[in-house]
Amino acid sequence: MAMPISHVIMMLAGMLILALMLRPLAGRWQLPFAALLVLVGFLGSEILVWSGVDTGLRHDSFHDLIFYVLLPLLVFEAAFKIDAVLLRRNLFVILTLSIPVLLLSILVTAALAYVLIDNDWGFPWIAALLTGAVLVATDASPITSQFARLGVPHRLRVLMEGEDLFNDATAIVVFGIFLYIAQHPWEDIEAADVALSFLIVFFGGLFVGLLVGLGFLLVSRLFEDAIQQAMITLISAYTAFIVANEMLKVSGVMAVLITGLIMGRVIHNDFQDERGSFVDTFWSFNVHVAESLMFLLMGMTVTLAMFEQRWLAMLIGIAALLIARAIGIFGTGLLINRL
Repeated sequence: MAMPISHVIMMLAGMLILALMLRPLAGRWQLPFAALLVLVGFLGSEILVWSGVDTGLRHDSFHDLIFYVLLPLLVFEAAFKIDAVLLRRNLFVILTLSIPVLLLSILVTAALAYVLIDNDWGFPWIAALLTGAVLVATDASPITSQFARLGVPHRLRVLMEGEDLFNDATAIVVFGIFLYIAQHPWEDIEAADVALSFLIVFFGGLFVGLLVGLGFLLVSRLFEDAIQQAMITLISAYTAFIVANEMLKVSGVMAVLITGLIMGRVIHNDFQDERGSFVDTFWSFNVHVAESLMFLLMGMTVTLAMFEQRWLAMLIGIAALLIARAIGIFGTGLLINRL
């Protein structure tokens, strides 16, 4: 039974109040804000369940909130604020890290998980590949947020943020393809079809993002007000995602990414005054709300049973991911240093 909308609103408001109180504590205790949110979400959920309170968290509602509401905000903001000039100069390195290296990381992670996770009911290859696709998606924001304070070169920050952007887009596309394979008989699957599907979904999303971004670029020329510009960016993010993901069945994340890059370049070039600052602040607010809700919800999905019954599989997954990433990163380290 679905929760009444009033209960949903109160729950979300309570989560935002909790995030509001936790942020200064994270700074005082020198803890990553995201990690603290996940921990508090987990503890709060366990207390509520132990008390017999239904959190109202269901697979369908959780998926829709994360995928259709929060994800476009997070992807668009990251693309909107990245240094587009440096991104273009380092695009080859970024794409190398986020496509070939990511695919290699998925395969290595899947292979290690397949070999090391031993159980009575077996761990099929497709499950290992799905696990690899989930684990390799990175979040560089906890690290890049410290770069300015530490005096890290701006190019390195752009490399990490750019790799993070395309990494997530690629991982989601690959996961969707593996999920399709898992739902169909092996004899109906052709390697060439899988490769073609990846290219269509990935570059189809890129093309949709380009069209939507250019379309809303023209619309933005009709307005001068900062609030109107902020509204246009918000509408463009969700338009790109829905058109690509729901209407054309290509990568919505890639579409939002490209739209965000285009809109960010236009806003930051055309409005180098308080209007541009307002749009930046608007998106900082959006992503703060989105991250707060997302990490709290992630914590609420974790249960004690996972640690009691799957602790070894978790450790194997973490170790496999670290090994896979090390192989990929060190393998391209020489290339990055030369470019």
